[in-house]
Amino acid sequence: MKNKWVSSLLMLSMAGAAQAAKPTYEFGITLKDYQGDKTSSVSYGGQIARHALHNSIKVLSKQGNGKENQALLDNLNLYFSGTAAGRDIIDPVTKKGFAIKQSKIDELSSGKDLATSAYKGVVTGWPGNMTAAEVLNSMIVQAAKTKGGFDPVNGYDYIQLISKFSMGAVFYNKAVNHYLDEKLGADVHPNDQAYKDGVAYTGKEHVWDEAFGYFGAPIHALNLTPQEVVDITKMKPEVFAKADYNKDGVIDLKSEMAFAHAYYAASVDASGGTQYFQTIMQAFYDGRKLIQDAQGEKLSTAERQKLQAYAKVIADNWQKVIAEAAFKYAGSVYKDIEALQQAEKSNGDIAKPYRNYVKHWGELKGFTLSLQAAGRELGETQVQLNRLTGFSPVLFGDSQVVAVGADGAFIQGKSISMNEYKLNMLKLQVHLAEKFALKAKLSDRTAGISDLMENLNTGVSAEND
Repeated sequence: MKNKWVSSLLMLSMAGAAQAAKPTYEFGITLKDYQGDKTSSVSYGGQIARHALHNSIKVLSKQGNGKENQALLDNLNLYFSGTAAGRDIIDPVTKKGFAIKQSKIDELSSGKDLATSAYKGVVTGWPGNMTAAEVLNSMIVQAAKTKGGFDPVNGYDYIQLISKFSMGAVFYNKAVNHYLDEKLGADVHPNDQAYKDGVAYTGKEHVWDEAFGYFGAPIHALNLTPQEVVDITKMKPEVFAKADYNKDGVIDLKSEMAFAHAYYAASVDASGGTQYFQTIMQAFYDGRKLIQDAQGEKLSTAERQKLQAYAKVIADNWQKVIAEAAFKYAGSVYKDIEALQQAEKSNGDIAKPYRNYVKHWGELKGFTLSLQAAGRELGETQVQLNRLTGFSPVLFGDSQVVAVGADGAFIQGKSISMNEYKLNMLKLQVHLAEKFALKAKLSDRTAGISDLMENLNTGVSAEND
C-alpha cells in the first residue's frame, strides 16, 4: 500500500513537472507541397555563424603586441569582412566540462561576415562621420597594432568597443530594423510561399527565425532561469546538463548556446529582478507560433498586425536591455573616476583603476552607439548620449579625443575636468532612465547628483560639445 502511495505521488510530481515545462522554439513543416526530408521549419544558422564571428573577433582583438601587425589584421578581417571557407571557430570552443559540437564557421553557415550586415547610417557618436562598418573597420585596424587591445593614450579598449558596438550595429540593427520591421510587410516573403526554392520553411517563418537567431537565446530558454542563461554563456560546467537540451553530450551552437544580447538581458534580470529576457523570449515564441498556426497560408491583416505587436514588444524590450547596460556602465565609469581621484590623492598606483576606467568606458560607449544603430528615432537623446560620453573618456590633463585625422590618428583637445565628467555620467544615467523607462538601473549613482553639482558650484550643463 505504501509503495502504491509513493508511486502515485511520484506520478503526480512528474505530471506537475510536465505541466510546468514551458514551450521550446521548435516548429514543424507547414510549407505546402514540401517534398524534402526535413522535419523542422526553423533555420537561423547564418545568425549563429555571425555570433561565432563576433566572439572570435573579440578573442583576436586582445592579441596585438603594440606594433604594426599585418598578420593579426588579416586574421581580424578574415572574421569581420571575409567569407572564406575553412575558418575555425575561435570562440566558443570546447573546454573541460563543456563540449561544443561545432568547430568551424561553415558548420553553422557558409559565406557569412559581419561587415555587410552592419548599420548603413552615419555614426555621429564616433569621430570621422563614418558608417557602422567603417567605424568597426577603423577600430579593428587600431586594435591590430595596439598592445592587448588597450590604448592608454586615447583611452580606448578596442576589445570592448568592437564587441559591444558590433552587437548593436549588426545583431540588434538587423533584427529590429530589418526582419522585425520592413520584412513583416504583407508582400515581403509571404507565408504562403517558400522563402526560396528548395527550403523547408515559408517566407514569414524564416524572417522571424532570423530575428530570433540574432537575439542569441537557446531554443529551451523559457525553461531556464536568467542566471542559468548567464552561466551557459560563460560555459560553466555546472550548467552543462541544463544547456544540453537534447542530451547528446555536446552543446549545439545553433540551438543550445546563449550569445550577445540574450546574455545581457538575462544578466540584467538576474541582478535586477526584471523580466526582459522572459518577455522577449515569450514574444518570439508567440509570434512564431502565430505563423505556425497559419499552416502555410498567407497571413491575414489581423494576424500580421498581431505579429507586428509581438515584434514591437521584442524591439522595445531589446532596446531597454541595451539602455540598461549603458546605464550600468555609466555608473561604473563614475566609480572608476572616484577610484582614480583617490589613488592620485594618496599617491597610489593609478594603473589598475585607469585600466578599469577605460574598459568600462569602452562598454558604455559601445552600448550608447548601439542604441543609435537600429534606425529607431532617438532625437534629442542621441545628442545627449554623444555629448555626455564624448569621443573618448576624459584623460589626464583634462583632454579628450575631439576628431580623427585623414591618416586615422586621433586628435585630442582641451575638455572638461574629471569631476565634471563624473557629473556627465550621472546626467547620462538620469537621461537613460527617463527616456527608456528603465527598471533595473544597476550601479545607480544618481543619488549623489545634487552634492556633486553643489561641489562644482554650478547648476548648468557640463556636456561636451
